[in-house]
Amino acid sequence: MAHLVAVLALEGVIAFELGIPARIFGGARDPAGRPLYEVATCTLDGRPVTTSADFRIMVDHGPELLERADTVLIPASADSGPAVADACFTPALAAALARIRPGTRLMSICTGSFVLAAAGLLDGRPATTHWRYTEHFARLFPKVRLDPDVLYTDDGDVLTSGGVAAGVDLCLHVVRRDHGSAVANAVARNCLVPPWREGGQKQYVEAPSPVDSGGSGTAAVRAWALEHLDRPLVLRQLADRAGMSVRTFTRRFREETGASPGQWITTQRTERARQLLERTDLTIDQVARESGFGTAASLRLQLRGRLDVAPSAYRRTFRTLPPFPESGAAPGSRAVHGGPARRAS
Repeated sequence: MAHLVAVLALEGVIAFELGIPARIFGGARDPAGRPLYEVATCTLDGRPVTTSADFRIMVDHGPELLERADTVLIPASADSGPAVADACFTPALAAALARIRPGTRLMSICTGSFVLAAAGLLDGRPATTHWRYTEHFARLFPKVRLDPDVLYTDDGDVLTSGGVAAGVDLCLHVVRRDHGSAVANAVARNCLVPPWREGGQKQYVEAPSPVDSGGSGTAAVRAWALEHLDRPLVLRQLADRAGMSVRTFTRRFREETGASPGQWITTQRTERARQLLERTDLTIDQVARESGFGTAASLRLQLRGRLDVAPSAYRRTFRTLPPFPESGAAPGSRAVHGGPARRAS
């Protein structure tokens, strides 16, 4: 009998995340072509719910589906209600989750982890959520061992993923865990997605732009430093440009940016390296010099430490594609006259 995956769609469910379980688990087959999973969707009362898009969904099941599920998966909702806002349950949500049998595998995609955490099901366990909500999550659920950097966590019978497409990574991981790499790879190939992604959520987080504090304090020095990231930036030199002692400059700098000058410079150099990897054809050595890291080895060390990914892998993932060729062929297709176009990352 196929493993039953029950997907609990809450009001405002995000359409993309809602479709991931059916697409990934529904595509897993045994050697004879038989489905390995049955995927069914339910709501809290069996009635239609709105989605984050301009349509509603009708389902065939109410919360009774949860009683016989082998896996219960909660995708994110655009409006997850009290579970996300203040860690409180609605009575209907609490009653639905109470139907789940002990030992049932629990999964969440993106902010669906707020629902599991609000129910106390993540206390003492590793978990993750979308990187935009990690600080809020940590404040609401201090008992959860939150890891904001990974694409997903696996604690045996409880698994969580980061935002949006990380749900694909999580579901493929579960298929791989349940039935091996060959089955998971076949599903990934059919969906045209990588069976495994290098790195974690950190590589997708944009560094905040430097804040202009109206020309006072250290703002002018920060603006100058951004124009000279490829040069050695010595603390004494920066303090002199600001007309301050090193001690005063360091204190003011931290007050205005929340970081020490050294930390801030490394962050900005990392951001510059990311931009160069995405938007230019510079070699890794050239990117390292232009961003101020000096050597390719130093750049690799910084990106591994900060983004958990190598420069070459980052470029493959985020490389900005050129405009479509005049022939009208899209990136990833073959141009009508000439060689193959650049393959989409």
